Amino acid sequence: MKIAVYPGTFDPITHGHFDLIERAARLFDKVVVAISASPGKGPALDLGTRIALAQEVVAELDNVEVIGFSGLLTDMMVEQKARIILRGLRAVSDFEYELQLANMYRAQAPELESVFLTPAVENSYISSTIVREIAKLGGDITRLVHPRVAEALRSHYNT
Repeated sequence: MKIAVYPGTFDPITHGHFDLIERAARLFDKVVVAISASPGKGPALDLGTRIALAQEVVAELDNVEVIGFSGLLTDMMVEQKARIILRGLRAVSDFEYELQLANMYRAQAPELESVFLTPAVENSYISSTIVREIAKLGGDITRLVHPRVAEALRSHYNT
């Protein structure tokens, strides 16, 4: 069984993330969306909320599971019996960072492979950071995220 893990903070999950998840679900037997606690990043939404929102967004995809994790990605990969790390590349600037991560993962666990997907053009400019900033300032994020995610961010920022 080919299991791919798509790790990230998903603060919040966006249409860009869903685009990659949906396409990965066609490529792999199972896709695990692994949401990192990431306390060092100071996420706007708590881990439980990020997991619940992601579960709602991917509910229609039968071979996708959403989990939360803290600790090393490589350790979680072993727990999930997965050998494929899925990452997204929006721009050339993402590539250098992602290549560095892929090499670090390979140094820690040589059996792991990193697979990169690019988002559809209409999602290539979307990032969680930009979505949070727009939401914080009371802007319209409805074209960037699932309606439930937009509602959760409006509630979080009280806009």
